[in-house]
Amino acid sequence: MKTLISTKPLGSVETPLLAVLVTQGSTAAIGPDVQRAVATGDYKGKKDETLLVYGSGKAQRILLVSVGKAGEITRSAVRRAAAIAAKRARSLGTTTFSLAVTKEARGSLGAAELTQVLIEGAAQGGWQFTELKKQPEDPKPDLESVELVIDPGDKTAAEVGRRVGDAIAAGYLFTRNLQMQPGNVCTPSYLAEEARKLATAHGFKATILDKAQIKKEGMGALLAVAQGSAEEPRFIVLEYAGGSGAPVALIGKGVTFDSGGISIKPASNMEDMKFDKSGATAVLGTFEVLGRLKPKINVVGLIPATENLPSGTAIKPGDVVKSHLGKTIEIINTDAEGRLILCDALSYARRFKPVAAIDAATLTGAVVIALGHHAIGMLGNDEGLLAEVRDAGERAGERCWPLPLWEEYRELLKSDVADVKNSGGRSAGTIAGAWFLREFVDSFPWVHLDIAGTAYLEGESASHAKGPTGIGVRLFTEFLLKRAGA
Repeated sequence: MKTLISTKPLGSVETPLLAVLVTQGSTAAIGPDVQRAVATGDYKGKKDETLLVYGSGKAQRILLVSVGKAGEITRSAVRRAAAIAAKRARSLGTTTFSLAVTKEARGSLGAAELTQVLIEGAAQGGWQFTELKKQPEDPKPDLESVELVIDPGDKTAAEVGRRVGDAIAAGYLFTRNLQMQPGNVCTPSYLAEEARKLATAHGFKATILDKAQIKKEGMGALLAVAQGSAEEPRFIVLEYAGGSGAPVALIGKGVTFDSGGISIKPASNMEDMKFDKSGATAVLGTFEVLGRLKPKINVVGLIPATENLPSGTAIKPGDVVKSHLGKTIEIINTDAEGRLILCDALSYARRFKPVAAIDAATLTGAVVIALGHHAIGMLGNDEGLLAEVRDAGERAGERCWPLPLWEEYRELLKSDVADVKNSGGRSAGTIAGAWFLREFVDSFPWVHLDIAGTAYLEGESASHAKGPTGIGVRLFTEFLLKRAGA
């Protein structure tokens, strides 16, 4: 998606669609066509409300999108309104549109961050996935370009924001497209090849461990999950060297399809388990952003990739496996597989001596019960890092909510035959999953993000298409850019 900056007056913008973000009750400056439509009283200007008017000037259509009340404007509100505008543009079948924001609707946002979130929103709302269809029903062209109409005095700052917004949009779209790939396309080796292509394109160091190398490395928990599938696992390591000092480690769960294994899931909606790789795709999308922005920071990405399938060779409840760290694990539930592959990745991370580690994983259905589909479950061992990640999530519009990791919860994972068991039952499922991971975190600050409730949408929303959300890319990027001082 190409973006352009324009400083033309609104009345001089020649476009098939001019979308203008407004506040509730403030539309007077848009023009006579809009004023006449508003005068009917049909448009109240409540948050998310839109009004489409066919213009008599250079803009063929004018679309008003309300960000809500003037006193409630945030980055997320502007991003959401931009997404609604782009989604409407795509539904109208136009490949390009212009986007402007009234003075009241930008609130206290500076030109750089305003431009950044407008581009992020346009990328979110304009996305569609049709590459696997021979002939899409009611085909709509892709959104190819967005023209941002700004005040002339904001142009320099807006160009700074455009660079960041373009990079985040590219990483975000990369992630969503990869999330959508079905399990017969996106296998562990396919995911590894995508990582290798990223490394080649941007000059990263890439290390891909195959099954034999994973075995030699001693990643028994990852191998245990993979042993039921004909597809071999991969362990992916990406290294971005943009600064000095110890790196930040980003770790993503890469289960390319999760049937649950012997503890098989119900058939209903199992097709959505292609999204069990969403943590991994978020890490890859973030590296796309890093390659474009080149911030002054070191980052390592770790992705354990595998399928989880039932077969005669699959791991069974009651089995005991040895992890990379050396701790033994009693398997209680083979559908608690994400924590098994992540524990080996967390152990592997020690060799980098990370200054901080953040993992993202569709880990537990319990987090959906706790937080629904609006917040990421967040747990960790360092209060400062937890606050930093939560702040990044607020800026990114990917909100996190902390859950406790009190010592008492460790009792849920005690095993009679091994050092730890991989499931504590139904109680405190999200906390038990995080506690399991904590057992394998050694000597570095760590935060776990449970994205099971936010990685994909089961239906359409005003600002978002059904399906993958690209969750984690914006959060990771905001975290890394602030750490880098960018």
